[in-house]
Amino acid sequence: MPTVLVATDADEVFDEIDAALGTRDGHVVQVRAGSDVRAAVIEHEPDLVVLDLQIGSMGGMATCMDLRLEEGAGRIDEQRILMLLDRDADVFLAERSDADGWLIKPMDAGRIHRAAAAVLEGESYTEYPTATP
Repeated sequence: MPTVLVATDADEVFDEIDAALGTRDGHVVQVRAGSDVRAAVIEHEPDLVVLDLQIGSMGGMATCMDLRLEEGAGRIDEQRILMLLDRDADVFLAERSDADGWLIKPMDAGRIHRAAAAVLEGESYTEYPTATP
């Protein structure tokens, strides 16, 4: 697995992503605030950016939009972005953030790995709430 940048202030979320995606050949880097993501993208040149929707000082949606604006201005390379959502209702926000994919928590290693692989391949990975009768 390549370099993965995870933006979350929740250690358990980082640990879950690290356990699912960290390998000897790649590594997982954490930042704890959305406002630190752009600098970390420039420093680490990640293959995948994972944004927790609820992160300090600048939420995941605003951070995703910031990265897309920076790409559009030619200041950073195109990023592959996976967003972590807290609840089904957050899908509305994820659809508007221009993320390449999203997962709804709670997560498991299999879903994390499938989502990351799809986004890294240039595909989208989305989860939608299941309708209840």
